[in-house]
Amino acid sequence: MQKLQPIINGMTTISLQDMSAVKMMNRIDTKFLLNKGQLLEAFAMLQNDYKVQTIGGEAIAPYHTLYFDTEDVEMYTMHHNRKLTRQKLRVRTYRQNNTTFFELKDKNNRGKTKKTRIPVAPENFDNCLALPQVSTFIAESTLYSADCLMPHVENFFNRITLANNALTERVTIDSDIHFVNRHTGISNADMSDLVIVEVKQNPELRASSVLMNTFRQLHIQPKRVSKYCLGTVLTNPDAKYNRYKEKIRYIEKIISN
Repeated sequence: MQKLQPIINGMTTISLQDMSAVKMMNRIDTKFLLNKGQLLEAFAMLQNDYKVQTIGGEAIAPYHTLYFDTEDVEMYTMHHNRKLTRQKLRVRTYRQNNTTFFELKDKNNRGKTKKTRIPVAPENFDNCLALPQVSTFIAESTLYSADCLMPHVENFFNRITLANNALTERVTIDSDIHFVNRHTGISNADMSDLVIVEVKQNPELRASSVLMNTFRQLHIQPKRVSKYCLGTVLTNPDAKYNRYKEKIRYIEKIISN
């Protein structure tokens, strides 16, 4: 990501506070998979149409996430089996400003994603399921209870966040991804050369996206992917994965190019 720094330095910046206007907690997501060379080429074409979020003068932010599921990974399996209505639960630390949230991602059968979250203290990252406020949040917002959940996939990655100049679109760019599985103990899943770009748009205000048009010019097509599912496939040999075989081959081809 260091090669991006000269381009980032020339971009208009936006603060975390001003970015709150583009939170997109209720949204339509479009994802793309690419390598770092493709990202560099795209960034050079996009730099005048997007603002880059900075915190403390830094645009590249480290993230740390831990996903929870049942022992038999029911939430993962629902996603794998293409259930349209599904949920994911995680705790995430935004290490750039040291804030931590317990988060629910709720996807409905119309493809809309709604994210809700509650703050937790950073020191409770590992034991957040034992917190009364988290137990209540899970019971009131999901089909599960805290006592039937356990930690599974943990990931670490770096993120760049953009907003288009009209503040109607939010873009996250994740790279240097590494997975660890708390349940199986497998910790050698390195996807650091993969870049996952996610465009988040208000479902009521969707407009032409400069980024998506640019990707189209570069022959980069949308590709659905979940970091939780990808991490599960790479670190849990017992998880069902037949629908992910083609996607893994696709990712390997991207990285090799």
